[in-house]
Amino acid sequence: MKKILLAAMIGLASSHAIAQDLKFATEATYAPFEYMDANNQIQGFDIDIAKALCSEMKATCTFHNQAFDSLIPALKFKRYDAAISAMDITEARQQQVSFSNTYYDNAAAFVSLKGHVTDQAALNGKRVGVQNGSTHQSYITDQMPAVTAVPYTSYQDAFIDMQNGRIDAVFGDTAVVAEWFKKGNGDKLSYVGKPVTNAKYFGNGFGIAVNKDNQALVKQFNKALAAIKANGQYQAIFEQYFGK
Repeated sequence: MKKILLAAMIGLASSHAIAQDLKFATEATYAPFEYMDANNQIQGFDIDIAKALCSEMKATCTFHNQAFDSLIPALKFKRYDAAISAMDITEARQQQVSFSNTYYDNAAAFVSLKGHVTDQAALNGKRVGVQNGSTHQSYITDQMPAVTAVPYTSYQDAFIDMQNGRIDAVFGDTAVVAEWFKKGNGDKLSYVGKPVTNAKYFGNGFGIAVNKDNQALVKQFNKALAAIKANGQYQAIFEQYFGK
């Protein structure tokens, strides 16, 4: 009987291994995925997806704004339970943290001021703004050695510097770049070449990052993600930000 009771207690403890109060880290200058609204609250596609997952998991979630290049170290030191911040699932990152299943398929694009850079070959010798610690920075460093990757804490700063002529172009996720065009900059900006879909850097999509010790949380996220895709919540959130 004692063994049965002990087993039941262990099972109960395991069922509560997932904290009901989950702390998410994010870098909130990356609209439409995450950004600060007029009330200084973190909003965006990623945030709404995380809230839907938390509702499915019956967990209370909070969101904390952090520099992008600090997200993985913060998870490794267990300062946060998870990071959702338009983070590409890459082999290098998987060596440091675990990821949920993909919640958004991704590609990247170069953008410059209209008439400034004609095609991607013309980027040789130029300065391109990227977010520090991002796959965009890694891609340029590895695949475009004739291009100087200029790291920024946020893409907002990179975009301002491009407008002021301090850099020649910016390299970011296609949805983020598209957001800049929507905000009244369409007459000033142009895409440089076609979107980049190199699988090593962008082909696996975005995932929620979690400390490697917390595989139970990864499983919970995957189960909840499958549920919100099945019940239509995911599609409704997607269409809110990206259309049909």
